Amino acid sequence: MAIFLGVDTGGTYTDAVLMEDNERIIASSKSLTTKSDLSIGIGKAIQDVLDKSASNPSEIVLASLSTTLATNALVEGHGENVGLVAIGFTEQDLQRQGLSKVIKNDPVFFLTGGHTHSGEEKYPLDLRKLNGLIKEFDQSLSAYAVVSSFATRNPSHEFLTRDFIRDVTGKPVTCSSDLSAKLNGPKRALTSVLNARLIGLIDRLISACKSKLKTLNLDVPLMVVRGDGALISAEVAQSKPIETILSGPAASIVGAQWLTNESEALVSDIGGTTTDVAILHNGKPKIDPLGAKVGEFRTMVEAVDMQTTGLGGDSEVHMNSDGLQGDLVLGPNRVMPIALAATIWPDIVVPKLETILSTEKCGELDTKFVYPTMIDTKNLKFNTREMLVLEKIGLSAKALEGLISSRIELATLNGLISKGVLMMAGVTPTDASHVLGMSKTWDVMASRIALELFSKRRNGGGEMLASNAEDMARLIIERIRTQTANVLINVALIEDSEEKDLKYEPSNDQWLISKGLESHKKTFFINFGLNLPVVGLGASAKSYYPQVGKLLSTKMVIPKYSEVANAIGAVAGRVSVKCVGTITSPTEGCYRLHGLERQLDFTSEEKAFKELEKILSELAINKAKLSGADNIDLQVDRDIRSSDIENQRMFIDAEISVTASGRPRIT
Repeated sequence: MAIFLGVDTGGTYTDAVLMEDNERIIASSKSLTTKSDLSIGIGKAIQDVLDKSASNPSEIVLASLSTTLATNALVEGHGENVGLVAIGFTEQDLQRQGLSKVIKNDPVFFLTGGHTHSGEEKYPLDLRKLNGLIKEFDQSLSAYAVVSSFATRNPSHEFLTRDFIRDVTGKPVTCSSDLSAKLNGPKRALTSVLNARLIGLIDRLISACKSKLKTLNLDVPLMVVRGDGALISAEVAQSKPIETILSGPAASIVGAQWLTNESEALVSDIGGTTTDVAILHNGKPKIDPLGAKVGEFRTMVEAVDMQTTGLGGDSEVHMNSDGLQGDLVLGPNRVMPIALAATIWPDIVVPKLETILSTEKCGELDTKFVYPTMIDTKNLKFNTREMLVLEKIGLSAKALEGLISSRIELATLNGLISKGVLMMAGVTPTDASHVLGMSKTWDVMASRIALELFSKRRNGGGEMLASNAEDMARLIIERIRTQTANVLINVALIEDSEEKDLKYEPSNDQWLISKGLESHKKTFFINFGLNLPVVGLGASAKSYYPQVGKLLSTKMVIPKYSEVANAIGAVAGRVSVKCVGTITSPTEGCYRLHGLERQLDFTSEEKAFKELEKILSELAINKAKLSGADNIDLQVDRDIRSSDIENQRMFIDAEISVTASGRPRIT
């Protein structure tokens, strides 16, 4: 009997499953994710599932990991400081993809160099300038990203720059041509920056998982789920962490199909931080042809076609006070539920909430606490204001009420949260579930007091939000169901639209959608719903999703083990590696190969195709083996562009992709 171990590390929970011969679930477990030391949560989840199953660790032949940490980091704007080296680009070139939102305050180094469309050097590369810039900024940076104009036609300037930075700094360097074979330099720059920013996070996660497997005497290969649902080796994931964005959601789609055998469905996975919605078509996750989109960022990473929004069980509940009515808003930021915070710090959270409640106050900060995440801060630099805030907070949780004395201090605190140094605790849908008896995992009384306080806040018309904690909880639960239904409707609208690069919430339709969800039947009526079933996944799906199915007049499927679908998907996938090359014709009778270590020219179109397919096939097989694949199959696809001029065919260019896939190699 071969046993497979699947682990999923999310923003709130770390899940583990044991699967026998890819056919049945032996046992599953959940443990809190421990961000200060990820190995603690991973180890507890693995140990729990071993204890439940009474399995012998020696029977385990493979471990596989999926994660939402990269997705969450991008949605919440977290990540390490990086430097971008832009070769042959101007500042205006890079702004076309909204790079300023990604790069934030990190430095961009503009160098002369780059190549033409046909791969010829446009200008010599100037590395002397880079040497001076590195000396000025390197101390504050954790990694570098490099993008060169037409690097997918000729990557030599990127590789020279990469080697130079590594020699000078010893830090990780991401080349844009290693992540995508497609044109569009600004978009490759964005993808490279995000990859560089995630390297430390994913490296810590994989190292923690390897460490815990070793401690438990599990000497087995470790795989990681890629954003398209395929598996890659842990070593590949550490060098290309951007490929793990949507890893957790992709694993959930694979897990949903394995659990339900649905072939056509919407899959909605609610976690602590995000809700991820994707489409199953012919029993497989639909792949996004434009590249993975997370929040507002469109990358060049091939991944499942998924809409990810900051809505989860631990989404911050806050109030939009515009207008007379005001409105509850959930997300996009994740906070620790008050119920959990009170369990961890019982002598701090409940006494403070009771004190504030007795004063009849109802301020913005009354139900919020802040605490240090205890991450390694040796590579982070803090200014004077940040140091003062950190000294105030110390090493335990602190109530914001009475701690923060100005808007400047609050902005400083939010900046530290963005860096991952601090985290907030506050009112969440999880607390509402505790008040209404839908969950009893943590401190129910703390949630009740917090919601009692929150209910006293007033809208623009001066009215209190609710009369008591229970009514406040119902409003929050109603809101998460409505926001979930909105997301599902808009995913369906985007799927039916010819314009695919839409945001998940087209504003022009929101009023009609809201009226439809209210079953409006006055002067006019709206009757709409979904034509596909919805598979609901996640720990809180059973609490929120049955009513969502009723709102949308559709079948809601919540399968057994839905709360650990990600971990199931982590071991149900296949290893798959795609290698892509391009053929251009810079002059008549010349066929040039791109996407390789060096350019090759041929005088015959067919010879060029055969040679490129041969090189890509060998490369894909080698990469698949390195990623842990056995019994490898090859699939070759040609995309040829040509035109007829005066009844003669003219070759323009072609893209060849070779995909090598197989089941993971087991011990």
